[in-house]
Amino acid sequence: MKILAKVIAVVLAFGAVMWIFQAVNVSAALSSVLSPNRELPIYSVQTAEKKIAISFDAAWGDESTVAILDILDQYNVKTTFFLVKFWAETYPADVAEIHARGHEIGNHSATHPKMTELSEDKMIAELSETSQAIEKITGEKTTLFRPPFGDYNNTVISTCEAQGYKVIQWSVDSLDWKNISTEQIVDRVTREVKPGDIILFHNNAEKVTEYLPLVLENLQKQGFKIVPIGELIYYKDYKMDHTGKQCKTK
Repeated sequence: MKILAKVIAVVLAFGAVMWIFQAVNVSAALSSVLSPNRELPIYSVQTAEKKIAISFDAAWGDESTVAILDILDQYNVKTTFFLVKFWAETYPADVAEIHARGHEIGNHSATHPKMTELSEDKMIAELSETSQAIEKITGEKTTLFRPPFGDYNNTVISTCEAQGYKVIQWSVDSLDWKNISTEQIVDRVTREVKPGDIILFHNNAEKVTEYLPLVLENLQKQGFKIVPIGELIYYKDYKMDHTGKQCKTK
């Protein structure tokens, strides 16, 4: 009985420690999210219209890029591709083709670093070098930026905005970078999506040519209009809520 009592006491003590640990973490997370001084990127948009944006991050490989463009053409969808400088320089024909087919191109950094670990000067270099590489091919500057790994802080946001960028995250992660089935990806995206959402895909995802037509067909059957991010977001008369959602003020 004494041994049992000791075991129970240890279990209860461990449980209490874990509860405190979780409570502290939750409190810290809430404090971070609700802090009035915290800068946020755009995760989604408040809108009464049934429209959304899908996006592709391109940093590694191009095996499926043209196939993705063909599928998008098939469903008459325009979207946004976020390109890394070294990807753009390695696959300039793909960059030109993305642009020629009417898709929006955003900046995804030069070297795919964690932006929060860089000085402001290096952040600016990551932005400008990538924009120049893309502009050399398309003739257009980039105005949207997605931080690699979704990694940001106040300095990243303010530095990017000072360079004329809107910083873009996502509200629905397809998880296409994980080892999950086509069915799981399709279900996750089509079940979770709401008006104003921004969906994250990757151009080199293993199953992208399998899930993409299924996702597009399902979303269109639900009545969603799919637009580039630049057509979804607001550029004036808005405020950000604590989740990173743009809300119109007029």
